[in-house]
Amino acid sequence: MRLRYILIPAVVAMTVMVSTAGPAPSGAIEGKATFTGTPPKMNTIDMGKEPTCAKEHNPPLLGQNVVTGSANALRYVVVYVSAGEPASPIPSEPIRFDQKGCMYVPHILPMQARQILQIYNNDSLAHNIHPLPKLNPEWNKSQRAGSMPINTSWDKPEFIEVKCDIHPWMHGYFAVLNTSHYAVTDDNGNFSLRGLLPGKYTITAWQEQYGSQSQEVVVGGTETKNIDFVFKIKPPL
Repeated sequence: MRLRYILIPAVVAMTVMVSTAGPAPSGAIEGKATFTGTPPKMNTIDMGKEPTCAKEHNPPLLGQNVVTGSANALRYVVVYVSAGEPASPIPSEPIRFDQKGCMYVPHILPMQARQILQIYNNDSLAHNIHPLPKLNPEWNKSQRAGSMPINTSWDKPEFIEVKCDIHPWMHGYFAVLNTSHYAVTDDNGNFSLRGLLPGKYTITAWQEQYGSQSQEVVVGGTETKNIDFVFKIKPPL
């Protein structure tokens, strides 16, 4: 009988230890993308060819190649972990890309390699989706109004320009990455990468017109590290 009373507390103690164990601590990297120099003036998008779409944008939209904000903020910069972690598992949930008001929404869409991408046409007219990859197969498909979404994926990481051959002002990028830790800077140039385990990471920032730059960051425990990226805008030759 004494043996039973000795073992039971040991089992209970083990159970308590296992049940109270939580997830590994994780940190974050936050910061801002800005520019120096004089940004180019974006032209007004002329949708006169499609009056239905033109009516949806009053005032008319500007090009999105270089979008700036207050305090020299730079929008649509993709910030991601480019080294320091194993490849992330492929998400089971697809990611969505819309054609709405004769524009690609969002302008820049990050996703993981081999993740399912669903492309929707929300307009009452036909569109054309023409990605221009360099490492993955190129394709060119039309999509009628009200049709089912186009399902696709990309095997190799790269930044893929996408255009519409019917409406030449429709232009964007697919950012195909090996990581689930990515962000696109907002109107204020801000980004945040969360859920990072302790370790040394290479963080890369990419802008469609000004290329990439990287920084190495060490994250420990649950701390939040702050880094900034500054893109030098040179006047056109």
